[in-house]
Amino acid sequence: MSGIVELKNVVKEYPLGRTVVRALRGIDLTIDQGEFTVIAGPSGSGKTTLLNLIGCIDVATTGEVRVGGQSTGTLDDRQLTDLRLRKLGFIFQSFNLIAVLDLYQNVEFPLLLQGGLSSAERRQRVEAIVDRVGLTPQIRQRPNELSGGQRQRVAIARALVTRPAIVLADEPTANLDSVTGASIIDLMREINHADHTTFLFSTHDSRVMDRADRIVRIADGLLQDDGRGEARA
Repeated sequence: MSGIVELKNVVKEYPLGRTVVRALRGIDLTIDQGEFTVIAGPSGSGKTTLLNLIGCIDVATTGEVRVGGQSTGTLDDRQLTDLRLRKLGFIFQSFNLIAVLDLYQNVEFPLLLQGGLSSAERRQRVEAIVDRVGLTPQIRQRPNELSGGQRQRVAIARALVTRPAIVLADEPTANLDSVTGASIIDLMREINHADHTTFLFSTHDSRVMDRADRIVRIADGLLQDDGRGEARA
């Protein structure tokens, strides 16, 4: 069975002055539905580039990236935006919340971009996910009135409110203390088990790695270990 994410001989190059930086150098990788997977590697290894390609934020120089059965290299900008809105959720280490909007409005925002739901349907969806992450009492507070852990929970709720098949998380615990970070990992693991949502992390955090189903290691743009016992040179 094909995976929900598939990369086939993916190369990503960036021009840097008169040179070309090869951020990824022929990656083959399959992620199955419902996996809780970590992409691990040192700074500059290519893990964030890999996440950006899967998240349709960037496109491969050569090779194929398939997300939810669609080959992203064949899609135009509108189609890529639609794929991001309907299949993907994003969680960032810096939270990326909109300061002038309250918690409810931040979580509702992706639904407004996505369209198709009435105000009542959006309210039901938002209130349900906010309750699930334990922030109903704070629902009308703005980001600057929340702790770091609460803001990360808002980011999780925002990522999940569209009911994405895949959640991409770039260092989601980097700015959190150990206790708060552990509770955030527990929450994401609970959602992964309950809803069979696929989680894909870029992280250095050993706590996240300890809870992962699979650890994919990359270095210098090359896949070193796909987490399934196949070491790669």
